[in-house]
Order: sequence, then structure tokens, then C-alpha cells
Amino acid sequence: MDEFRFYQPIQVRYGDIDPQRHVNNSRFFTYMEQGRVSYFQHLGLWDGTDFDNLGMILLETTITFNEPILYGQSIRVGVRTERLGNKSLNVITAIEDAESGRKLATGNSVLVAYDYSKTQSIPIPENFRRLIEEFEGL
Repeated sequence: MDEFRFYQPIQVRYGDIDPQRHVNNSRFFTYMEQGRVSYFQHLGLWDGTDFDNLGMILLETTITFNEPILYGQSIRVGVRTERLGNKSLNVITAIEDAESGRKLATGNSVLVAYDYSKTQSIPIPENFRRLIEEFEGL
């Protein structure tokens, strides 16, 4: 069984490559971000148009690099919510070779439910919590 219930395919662009002829490490964070955003859209938590309606802000993100990614390599980002707290959640990501499943990098992100109009954290909305729990089986 897959470790993730959601995968986002990523196209490695020529502009992602650095002088060492592999994907620049800053792009790994961009790939993880795209995976998280697509995950929230897949769950119906964000329509992709009004960022204020997402109501999440990134608090912390870490990554462990395992292998370089090369131009033209077929990759995907696995995303799952590992923990739901009162105001925050932990989202685990893995950048994988799409053909072999080899983990090229793994990451963890802490997101906080956030009211952008009041510029303060809030409890995770109940519908947000319910959709994630149902999808992830938490």
C-alpha cells in the first residue's frame, strides 16, 4: 500500500536546473509547496482563487535531501496530513521518482490555521478538520 493517498505529478523545468546540472535545492521546497496546495484543492479545502479562503499559513518547513533530481526526470510529490492539533497541522511530503518510487527527498511542514483579515491564528475550522480526517483516516 502507498504511504500517501495523494500524489501530485511535477514537471521538472529547464529553469529548475542549477550550474551543477541538477534541480536546485530551493526548487525542492517549491515542489513540496505545489504538492501541499494541490492536496488542499483535491480535498475541496481551497478553490485556487481566493488565498484568504484557504486560511492556512506556513510556520515551519524542513527537508532531507536523498538524491539529486535531473532535468526530464519524472517525479511526483506525495502529501499527507500526519497530525491535526487545535490550531496547527503537520503535513508530510515526499518527492519521489515517479517510475521507481525512490524517495528523492522527504519533508515536514507545520501549517497554522490563520485569519488573514485579523492577522491572527485561529482554531482549525471544523469542516477543514473533518475533510482531512475522512481522507486520511485519522
